[in-house]
Formats: sequence, structure tokens, C-alpha cells
Amino acid sequence: MSAAFETLLVEQDGPILWLRLNRPEVLNAYTSQMGAELARGIALADADDGVKVVVITGTGRVFCAGADVSAGAGAFDTESGEGAKNFGSRDGARENSDFIGAMMAAKKPLLVAFNGSAAGVGLTLTLPCDIRIAADTAKFGCVFTRRGLVPEAGSAWFLPRLVGLATALKWCMTGALVPAQEALAAGLVSELVPADRLAARARELALEIAANCSPVALALTRQMLWRFSGEAGPQGALAVDAALNIALGARADVHEGVAAFLEKRQPQFPLKVSTDLADLPWSPTKPTGYR
Repeated sequence: MSAAFETLLVEQDGPILWLRLNRPEVLNAYTSQMGAELARGIALADADDGVKVVVITGTGRVFCAGADVSAGAGAFDTESGEGAKNFGSRDGARENSDFIGAMMAAKKPLLVAFNGSAAGVGLTLTLPCDIRIAADTAKFGCVFTRRGLVPEAGSAWFLPRLVGLATALKWCMTGALVPAQEALAAGLVSELVPADRLAARARELALEIAANCSPVALALTRQMLWRFSGEAGPQGALAVDAALNIALGARADVHEGVAAFLEKRQPQFPLKVSTDLADLPWSPTKPTGYR
């Protein structure tokens, strides 16, 4: 599978699809090709019912140092063409939306394991993911203003939702690197792990999800939380959650989930994301209950 990718190592490990940023010689610096390959990796996971969870991490000592600035001072200049490999063509077309759209539409849980520091787009590319854990040595930087840029990849929307407006303003206004403990306290990451234990802990979390949760329920739940949590009131969620639970309650996954609980065993959920979402009263593929 990984032969088709140049900037990622892609590996299926049982129910887990690992997407490892793999440009360690340049600290996994981001290019538009990496963004497109992340989108493609997530699409592979969505299409494969054998994949239950996606884990995104990096190779080497850094998760992602940010955009590739090997072009020098013109690294972000898409008009002259030097910045095209970071942000698309010289006409200003941006390719960051490829992976952001793929992450927001994903039907599988997205877990990030920061094996090291993440700055700029190296941080913002993870914000649409569901769970983030980090090595306790990692640092995080919203460095855009220090480069004469503004927060990108939708991060002016994502970051305040995750850490609060006051913290997002502080991080973006100063552009300073934030230590792992501060990121944990702010809610950017949910857990810190010694660096040598990070991959094992990410795998443990992913396997816990895969072993205990219905893939169909997971796909619906992540879409509901991302879509409805930013609304001014609960009306959007109320418009779909009861109807969904009524529909799901008559289906095999709920029967199996309750039976497994009563029998004190691991569930074996039969419904599949590829075939059992579209005809529900609301789904990621047919969000009729959402404006």
C-alpha cells in the first residue's frame, strides 16, 4: 500500500491504518503533495471496512516542522511560483483544503500521535482530528504572525473551539512555541506520554475504539459532534438524534451491543460503514437533518 505514497508511510495494522509523515530529513516539512496524500490515505480508510481507526504520526524526532521553506524567502510566494509546492498553483489555488475536507468528512475516527514538535501547518493539519496525544517532550507553535502570515487550514475556526478564544489569541498573537504541559492544560492534547511509549499508547487507544465501538455509530457520532457542537443551540442535534436512535435501535449493531454487554463479552458489530449508512434518516453521506 505504501508504494503509492511518497511523503507518507501507510501501513495497515489489523483494524488500524497508520499514516506516518515521512520526510524526516527535513523534519517532515509539509508540502501540498503531503496534504493530497493525507486526503488519499483517509479516503482509503473510509473505503475499507477492515479499517476501524486512522492514526496519524510522524517518523523521526519531529512530527512536522511546518511548511517546507527550502525555496527560501519566496517559499510562500504562490504568485511567482516558488510557493506552489506548499500551497498549490501560482494562481493562488490552495491545496490545504484537500486534507481538511477529507478529515471533516471522514467516517473513521482520526487519532493523532505527536511524536515530536508541531509548528504552523504541522499543527493546524491535525485540528480536524478527533483525539490528539503527544510525547511529553513535544512543543507546539502557531507561528504564522512571525512569518508575516495568518492562521491557515481553517485554524482560526478550529483552534478556538479546541482551546478557547483567549488561549488561541495568545498562541497566535505571540507565535511562541508552547510546551506539552501547556498544550495539555489547554485541551489541545488529551494525554502526554513518554516519547518511547507514544506509538504503543496510540495503538492501545485505537484498539480500544476498534474492539468496543460500532463503526457505524462512530461514523455518525463524529459527524454529529463536529457539525452540531458549533451551533447556537441544540436544535440541529435534536432534529436528528432521536430519529437516528430509533432507526439504529431496530438494527443489528444495537442488538449486538446490548447482548455483548449483558453477556460480558466483546461485541462483534455486523453493520458496515460502506453499506449501512446511506439509508439512515441522517448520515454523513446524506445529511438531510442538517442545514
